[in-house]
Amino acid sequence: MTQHIDAAAFDTGKADAFLDRVAGLVNDGAIAVMVGLGHRTGLFDTLAGMPLATSTELAEEAALAERYVREWLAVMVTARIVAFDPTRGTYSLPAEHAASLTRGASLGNLAVYAQHVGLLGQVQERLLTCFETGEGMSYDDYPCFHHLMAEDSAMTVTAGLFDHILPLVPGIDLRLEGGIDVLDAGCGQGHALIALAARYPRSRFVGYDLSGEAISHAAEVARRAGLENLTFETRDLTGYDERERFDFIASFDAVHDQKDPAGLIRGLKGALKPGGVYLMQDIGGSARLENNLDFPMASFLYAISCAHCTPVSLGQGGEGLGTMWGWETAERMLRDAGFTDVSRRVLPHDPMNVWFVASE
Repeated sequence: MTQHIDAAAFDTGKADAFLDRVAGLVNDGAIAVMVGLGHRTGLFDTLAGMPLATSTELAEEAALAERYVREWLAVMVTARIVAFDPTRGTYSLPAEHAASLTRGASLGNLAVYAQHVGLLGQVQERLLTCFETGEGMSYDDYPCFHHLMAEDSAMTVTAGLFDHILPLVPGIDLRLEGGIDVLDAGCGQGHALIALAARYPRSRFVGYDLSGEAISHAAEVARRAGLENLTFETRDLTGYDERERFDFIASFDAVHDQKDPAGLIRGLKGALKPGGVYLMQDIGGSARLENNLDFPMASFLYAISCAHCTPVSLGQGGEGLGTMWGWETAERMLRDAGFTDVSRRVLPHDPMNVWFVASE
């Protein structure tokens, strides 16, 4: 179908500017894939620990093939990520860049999120079928997804768990020290729960997740750590209906892609003992698209929603609310579930996520 163009109304300057923008997007997408590769190979970490290095020296230090390392470095240099001295043939990673590209980075390791771009490419063919049929997908369709999410959780949850997150719940530290029953609903590989169990030996911790692979990993880590106050269970939380079992329940970025988010929240409400508290973290965007134009990494989050969270929900027979289901939707579901005291918080260092503290 040929597009009709009104020559009189066509703005050549705008068209050229948009062409440049699309070319930039394609270029940046390729860079993002290579950034993810740099994270997975440890090249950023290795280079950050070397003041200067040739491609051969970097490859030897990282135990990788030099020819591939050299081509990866070319991407990083032209992307203005890695500095290059052509007279010496040496490369370096500026400290200001390492601050957001290395493990333990002071500003947060954004190279972790770059891995999603490569993942989107791996599921593209399956996603094309979903566009045509309207069907969904399963967690098993996503290679290494739980490992990637565990890295994400380590930065957004575990790293700030004791200094920033638990203080959102008044008095919870003392209750945990005294000994209470705790559930992590949708615990993934269990990093947050393992940290809690180690910190509070008098409390008892349970982690549920749909992925048997993630649960097996979590249980093995807990076993090696000698934690006897912690159990993990592979469990589909659809129709969850335990009654008054836990004093404290948390879910970290786990509700929006459930088959029935509202039903899960009702089930978690019922599983709380009298006086219990529910802490829920999710993406902090709005339910209204127009409110998200300036939200951090909004297009990235909608892309993840399109390729993962929405099809995973639909694949379970759910509504497919998506990643950007909105804090308004989450707050409404909490109140509809019977929580009368609902507090919404955003941490200053993490504008992407929202935290709800809910109780009767």
